Amino acid sequence: MMPAFARVLFHVDMDAFFAAIEQRDRPELRGKPVIVGAPPNRRGVVATASYEARRFGVKSAMPSVTAGRLCPQGIFVKPRIDVYRAESHHIMAILADYTPLVEQVSVDEAYLDVSACVREPDPLVAIPASRRLARELKQRIFIERGLTASIGVASNKFLSKVGSDFQKPDGLTLIPEQEKRAFLRPLPVRAIPGIGPVSAARLLEFSFQTIGDIQDSTPERLRAAVGSFAERLHALACGEDDRELCFESERKSISSEHTFDVDTNDPQLIRATLLDLVADVAGTLQRKNLTASTLQVKVRYADFTTLTRQTTLQEPVCDAAEIYRAIRHLLKKEKLLKGHIRLLGVGSSNLNEPSGQMNLFLGNQPSAK
Repeated sequence: MMPAFARVLFHVDMDAFFAAIEQRDRPELRGKPVIVGAPPNRRGVVATASYEARRFGVKSAMPSVTAGRLCPQGIFVKPRIDVYRAESHHIMAILADYTPLVEQVSVDEAYLDVSACVREPDPLVAIPASRRLARELKQRIFIERGLTASIGVASNKFLSKVGSDFQKPDGLTLIPEQEKRAFLRPLPVRAIPGIGPVSAARLLEFSFQTIGDIQDSTPERLRAAVGSFAERLHALACGEDDRELCFESERKSISSEHTFDVDTNDPQLIRATLLDLVADVAGTLQRKNLTASTLQVKVRYADFTTLTRQTTLQEPVCDAAEIYRAIRHLLKKEKLLKGHIRLLGVGSSNLNEPSGQMNLFLGNQPSAK
C-alpha cells in the first residue's frame, strides 16, 4: 500500500496529441489512420500518428516515406503548430487548477505533485482518493477539450511515467509504493523510458529481457551491457527515482530533447529533429518573455555515451533561426554528429528578460535547408 503522507505524483500524457486534435477538429478523420507530418512523397518525418495508424507500425520521428509504405491508406496532415501550442496552454491551465506544482515537460505531458490534494492519514483512503482525482482530471480534459489523456499515479517521476504508458490510450494506472517492484518485474525492458530497440537488443545479448532480470542482476553484468548507466538503470528497475519536479517559477534553463525509436545517423532525420527541438525551446522562451545567453547541445550515442557542450553568445537570443545557427555551429565545431545517435537535446540558460519587444522575434523560424 502507498504509505500515509507519501508524495503522490501524476504523469499526465495526452494521447496522440497532434493527431487527436486533427481528428477532433475534422470529424471526417475520426477512426481513420491520421499521420501528422510531411507527405510521403517529400523529405520529412512523422510528428505523430493516430492509434489507427500506429497499428501499422507508424511511429513518431519515422521518415514519412517509410510511414507511407507501412500504411498506404494513411491520411497525411500538415502540422498546425500554433493550434497545438494553443491547445497545450488550455490543457496546462486545467492541470494548474488542481495544483500549482506542475512541471510541464513537453507540449503534451506534465508531472503534477498532488500530495496535498489526496493527503489522508489512512493509506487505504489515500489510494482511492488518488484514483478519484485522476479520473476527475481525465474527465474534465475530455469534457472541456474533447481529448483523452493517460495518467500514471505513483510516488516518483519514473513510476508515474511508466504508469501513464501502461494502458494507453485513455489509461489510468496507479502503482502503490509497496508494490512497485512486483509491478515492474514482468514488464519488458522497453517499458523503461529511454530504452529503445537498439538498447533493448543490447540488453537481450546479456539475457536482460524483463525489468525483473535487471532487478536480479549483479552490477558487473549490468555494467558489461550498459557501461556507466548500470547503476541508474538498476535503480529505475527497482522503482527508485529521487528526481524532484522543476516548477516554472524555479526554472533557470529551458530545454527540449528527443530519444529516437531507433539509433540513427540519418542526417535528414537528425536535422528535422534538431529543428523541432530548437522551435520548442524558442517558443518557450518567447512565451515567457525571456532570452538566453548560453545554449547547450546534448548528444547520447548508441553505447549510452553522452556528451554535452555549450556556448555563450555575445548577444542574448530567443529567435529560433539564431538558436539553430548557433547549435549547428556547436555540433560541427565539436564534431558531435558521429556514429549512431539515440538522443538529441537542445538547451538554453542564463535567462533574462529581453531589452526589446518579443514580438520582433515571433514567426522567425529556421530553414530546413
